[in-house]
Amino acid sequence: MKIERIELSLLYLPYVHFFETSLGREEGREFIIVKVLSEGLCGYGEVVASATPSYSYETTSTAWLILRDFLIPTVFSKDISKPEEFYGETRRFRGHPMAKAGLELALWDLQAKKAGVALSKLYGGTRPEIEVGVSLGIEKSIPELLERVMHFIGEGYRRIKLKIKPGWDIEVVKEVRKHFPEILLQTDANGAYTLKDKAALKMLDAFNLLMLEQPFPPYDLWDHSRLQKEMKTSLCLDESVISEDSARQALEMQSCRIINIKVGRVGGVVEARKIHDLCRRGGIPVWCGGMLESGIGRAHNLHLASLPNFKLPSDLSASKRYYKEDLIDPPIELDRDGTIKVPKGVGIGVNPVEERIHRATLREETFTP
Repeated sequence: MKIERIELSLLYLPYVHFFETSLGREEGREFIIVKVLSEGLCGYGEVVASATPSYSYETTSTAWLILRDFLIPTVFSKDISKPEEFYGETRRFRGHPMAKAGLELALWDLQAKKAGVALSKLYGGTRPEIEVGVSLGIEKSIPELLERVMHFIGEGYRRIKLKIKPGWDIEVVKEVRKHFPEILLQTDANGAYTLKDKAALKMLDAFNLLMLEQPFPPYDLWDHSRLQKEMKTSLCLDESVISEDSARQALEMQSCRIINIKVGRVGGVVEARKIHDLCRRGGIPVWCGGMLESGIGRAHNLHLASLPNFKLPSDLSASKRYYKEDLIDPPIELDRDGTIKVPKGVGIGVNPVEERIHRATLREETFTP
């Protein structure tokens, strides 16, 4: 299967409700869709980098440059068509995992379509539906947050994740737990704290949390290890885990008891599966984190989350959670039992609507051998 053309499109979609974390507030999302075409088939991938270097040093601008000048030329010059080949050939380029993941995902989709199977079959997935939760950002007030928690519990979500930061943490979690004593509840700091905040963080032990995600900055495995030894609540690492090696180091240092796997953060499905398998061998549960993806990236995540060690509710909400009109038809929907079905069609199993992609496109470029 020879790759005939690769297309990049820079898109912007507004959110139905602003999303705020310790890194700042966003009213919408800028991202890149990658299309790889061969023999009448088209594989779709999504680059989850944002417009600004907040969650990661990568941005849509840097990802576009890396794709244009290095990754896409490598696909053509090395005559690559399989995602595993792409992974091997591009390891010589340091960093830029989100750019790599977007193109690798498109190659996975294309390979599955060529084989006539769903992506989950290629990956070795075992679950037909994924237990999911919803991530709630920092709101203007606690009453407004409580109202949103009530809304999403009413829709059927099995787990609530609260974004926290210094000044929006203990009292917030206390109020949510008081009003919803039985719900699975976890918090996510996106690295907003330091070891000086240890006493405050330890107060979270009182609220029976499923986990505390990424309290310290990504580079700080040691301080995570120190904190985990003093907390009853399980720590989960997100930004700190960028590869199988970093996952191994975190587990050896006992920096966490849970790992969040995001395909974009680790550079693609090949690396994500290595982390999954490492954690499975060690008895460490994983779950699939979200980056507010469109339906294209969300469908990719659902297939990955069908692997057997994704044992905790994943951040894979329904399309309407973030977007009034998603890029796919039909949209991804939440079942009343708090699960989302893994798409059954070939490849990613959903239908991107080219007209919607075109309407949201800010910039596009086509590449041929």
